[in-house]
Amino acid sequence: MRIRKASIAALAVLTLGLTACGSGDDADSGSGKITGKVTLQTWALTPKFTGYLNEVIAGFKAKYPGTDVQLLDQPGDGYADKVLSQAASNSLPDVVNLPPDFALPLAQQDLLADVSKGGLDLSSTYVPGSIDAYKFNGLDGVYGYPWYLNTDLNYWNKTKFAKCGLDANQPPATTQELFTQAATMHTRCPDEYLMSRKPTIVDFTLAGIPIVSDDGKKFVFNTDQAAALVDQYRDAFKAGLMPPTVLNSDYLGNSKLFTQGKVAWSTGGATSLKDFTTDNPSLKGNVAVSKALDTPPLYVQGLSVSKKSKNLATARALAEWVTDADNQNKFGHLVNVFPSTSASASDPYFAKDDGTDIGKARALAFEELKTAKNLQPYEVNQAMQTYLDQQIALAVKGDETSKKALDDAVAKLNTMLARQ
Repeated sequence: MRIRKASIAALAVLTLGLTACGSGDDADSGSGKITGKVTLQTWALTPKFTGYLNEVIAGFKAKYPGTDVQLLDQPGDGYADKVLSQAASNSLPDVVNLPPDFALPLAQQDLLADVSKGGLDLSSTYVPGSIDAYKFNGLDGVYGYPWYLNTDLNYWNKTKFAKCGLDANQPPATTQELFTQAATMHTRCPDEYLMSRKPTIVDFTLAGIPIVSDDGKKFVFNTDQAAALVDQYRDAFKAGLMPPTVLNSDYLGNSKLFTQGKVAWSTGGATSLKDFTTDNPSLKGNVAVSKALDTPPLYVQGLSVSKKSKNLATARALAEWVTDADNQNKFGHLVNVFPSTSASASDPYFAKDDGTDIGKARALAFEELKTAKNLQPYEVNQAMQTYLDQQIALAVKGDETSKKALDDAVAKLNTMLARQ
């Protein structure tokens, strides 16, 4: 299974080889008799979760006599290429596990059903951010049922906070508070660091800076507001508020620096504390956890429905069944993910702090999902992200003005976007 923090290389090349099949219409609604055989494609869930999937499928067949489901699980590696191949050869499964950045190019080619038409009331079933994740710039509709979710929390080194006169029980709640407390830590403890990374495009999203034009065809984040934010990081870097290594090409992320005891802050999932203390036992009992800064990030996996399915009503019913609260809750008990359904709030396993560090983190993260949003624009693929990171590094280091770096980045990324 894959639940990613960042957009991976999308299926951009798909647009070169496919012919659009028309605009959305009533065919999306999936009205009709729920019967016949459909295929369900998952991503790297077997053999570990074969039993769970078979149980879910058996329940569907029992609810809808006359139906049948063929499970097609694909290996983790090469999944994007596999989906690309299926779409290009007109053999996309009826129901297919697609994260939003995989779904975007298929939706643009009118290959996916708009599941907001007919069927389930999405807004009363799933948490808002997870539905928004399958709405795309330039398209009307929703192109996937949210399945399992994740988000980030903040982790703070309590010893470093106390040593530098800060309270880990009152950590920064916003990016601007992070700057303030980082300056305090550096003033009192010149060898310690609170900040642990340079800005990314996610920070622009958090600051409310538009990233992409409304039609999804151009990047527009080279604004004075974005330049001012990069300037703030530049000034912080110059003042020594973050380690010099954050600008290196081999920077491994703030969790690595946190585990090594080099910085006092890291982001991570609900179970990251276990990883931190396993890799560095001295952190055991020495880490405070809090909600993500500003708006929590949302990482989404979902099930999309092929618009060309011969049994569209059955395919949509299956996707709704797999993503219903009962089936998602059972899955969330088996693996460290969260259900996307609002009704899952009644399950104390997710919603209640059981008094353990992990239980507290799990309840905190689950609460975050109510307001979490996707912060990473799906139009930004890995190559674009790499180029933007390089330009931001130049600006933060002071080798280029922030505005010039962002202008160059937008020009380059727009060229790359136009080729997709």
